[in-house]
Amino acid sequence: MSYSEFTLAKAKQEFGLTTLEKRDIFAAVPELAASNLLLESLNYQLSIALGSNSEKARSELIIAPILVDLRRQLQEQINLFSGVDFTVDDTKGLNGICDFIITKSPEILIVTAPVITVVEAKKENINAGFGQCAAEMVAAQIFNERSASEIKTIYGAVTTGSIWQFLKLERQTLSIDLSEYYLKDVNKILGILASGISQGNHTE
Repeated sequence: MSYSEFTLAKAKQEFGLTTLEKRDIFAAVPELAASNLLLESLNYQLSIALGSNSEKARSELIIAPILVDLRRQLQEQINLFSGVDFTVDDTKGLNGICDFIITKSPEILIVTAPVITVVEAKKENINAGFGQCAAEMVAAQIFNERSASEIKTIYGAVTTGSIWQFLKLERQTLSIDLSEYYLKDVNKILGILASGISQGNHTE
């Protein structure tokens, strides 16, 4: 088994998770203004990405630029890994390739202190991506525990590029925000991601 094979029900069963599903979990999080560079890039690239309607195009032309802008705005104190193998425990199915991992470390050669996992929604089905994201978040939690990291809360996002939904894992509780954020809310999307970095070292 690998991350991509997990449904939400399977992740809950395998890892003993309790889910909390409600709207506006991140409503109070302050926005982070997108840079002019990101806004110009999205404005130019959005029609290309949506027109081709391929996951690869959405990943490269929408998702990656947003995450790179986050790294730039946080003065490169975080790092971004794309399409990296993140095998934590084969026996639990916690293995495979992660679409994106954001680490709370500037190290660029190896994954250290993972704090946010971002999953591309396959066939634009965000709900179907929750299981994969949950499994990757559990893997990040285990990875940090083994590394004696102080990171207690893992954040996750499932996105089509143009629509984003966010999750949060604290101990065995997986909170899923049912609110959808669109590219017109890119400042809010960046704000939620930034809050995951800044708050990732303690439980709210």
